[in-house]
Amino acid sequence: MNKTKILLVIIIIFVIASYFFFDLGRFLTLSFIQSQLSEIQQFRAENFGLTALLYFTAYIVITALSIPGAVIVTLLGGAIFGVLWGTLIVSFASSIGATLAFLVSRLLLRDWVQSKFGHYLGPINRGVEKDGNFYLFSIRMVPLFPFFMVNLLMGLTPISVGSFYIVSQIGMLVGTAVYVNAGSELAKITSLSGLVSPSVILSFVLLGIFPLAAKFIVSLIQRNKS
Repeated sequence: MNKTKILLVIIIIFVIASYFFFDLGRFLTLSFIQSQLSEIQQFRAENFGLTALLYFTAYIVITALSIPGAVIVTLLGGAIFGVLWGTLIVSFASSIGATLAFLVSRLLLRDWVQSKFGHYLGPINRGVEKDGNFYLFSIRMVPLFPFFMVNLLMGLTPISVGSFYIVSQIGMLVGTAVYVNAGSELAKITSLSGLVSPSVILSFVLLGIFPLAAKFIVSLIQRNKS
């Protein structure tokens, strides 16, 4: 293992150990975010650029290190920035973070996995080389697999970094918009009556319909290709 890999492993171990040692996960819970939401929104109103930069950076770090809580942070983006700005910020932050996780997986794990299990991965590698972009687009549009798992597993395949980023950016955009919209509407709930407001109900409906609609779109594209 070269010095770059050793340094990367040390950094990752240090960050993850700090996450658990200091119990940083408590800051990525819905209850904590709700308790701090008014203060965060006030800070954003006074310091929009700084708030966006801090949120953008934090989202990239959380995604790059595959730390649990991406959904909560995405909802928070909608609550802080609204649908338009929230979708824009989250879309780029999630794609950049995913690409960094992809690169970490490729740098640290790919050679070892390919050397140990290359004969099993041969058909997968050939499939990705032939139709990798559409395959990645499919699993981004239809979120059947955990976000972080897709990043790590795709790092073991021959797909190029540029293709991974571009396809992820496009494939995750609709899902990002749905979750950000849900976050922006959930932030408005101040009483039980808010739970049955049309805007909140619409957000939950979109969250439920999105995987089905995305699967239909992917199937339609696949049929047209054949």
